[in-house]
Amino acid sequence: MSLPHWGKEGQKRLKSAKVVVAGAGGLGCPVSLYLTAAGIGKLTIIDKDKFELSNLNRQILGWQRDLGSFKAKVVAEKLVALNPEIKVHPLVIEITEENIGELIQDANVVIDAMDNWKTRFIINTECVKRKIPFIHAGISGLYGQIMTIIPGKTPCLLCLLPETPKEVSNFPVLGVTPSIFASLQVMETIKLIVGFGETLTRKMLLFDLESMNFTIIPVERNPKCPICGHLTK
Repeated sequence: MSLPHWGKEGQKRLKSAKVVVAGAGGLGCPVSLYLTAAGIGKLTIIDKDKFELSNLNRQILGWQRDLGSFKAKVVAEKLVALNPEIKVHPLVIEITEENIGELIQDANVVIDAMDNWKTRFIINTECVKRKIPFIHAGISGLYGQIMTIIPGKTPCLLCLLPETPKEVSNFPVLGVTPSIFASLQVMETIKLIVGFGETLTRKMLLFDLESMNFTIIPVERNPKCPICGHLTK
C-alpha cells in the first residue's frame, strides 16, 4: 500500500495477523469484507444463525440464494472468492463463558459485531483476561457508538456499563448504519495492527445519522471495576 505510515511492512503485519469477528450480521458482514479486501491473513467468523429474508437489507454478504444457510459459512465462502490467500475459519457456534477462551486465544484483535449485551460482556471479560484489544460497536436505527478497548490502558465495557443494558429484540436498522460503523471498526483494527494513527481509546464516538452529528465523549477506567480494575497501565 502506498498510504502514509503503511507500506510493505504494514501489509506484512496485516497478512500475519489474526482477527476474530464475533457475529456475521449487519456489522460482521462489512467488517469481514473490508478486512479481507485489506489483506488480513487469518479471520475467524463466529455466528450460530442462518440468513433470513429480514436480514438482507443490511447483512450485505447474505443474498437471496443464501436464505436458510448458516451465516458464518456463507460469509467465509465469499471472502475466499474475493481473496484466495486469506485463511477463514467459520464457526457455527454460540459464544459462551465456557468456550470464549478457546475461540479468541490467539487473536490479535477481537471485533464486537454482536447484537446482544450478554455476549458482549462475555467477550469483554475474556479479552481483558487475555489482554487482547477489543473493538466495540453497537447500532440501532440511525444511531451507533464505537470505542476501542485496550486492556490495562483503557476502560472496558463494564467500566462504562456496570449494569447490563436491557436487551432489545427486532430493533429497526437502516442498512447503511451498520456499514458505517463496521468501516470504523475495520479502520481501528488496521491502525492497531499496522501501528499508526490515533485510535478511539479512552473515548467513545457517537454518531447520529439523522442529524449527521458526530460526538466524542471521554471515558475513564473505573479503578473498582471487577473485570479490569486490577490491571496496571
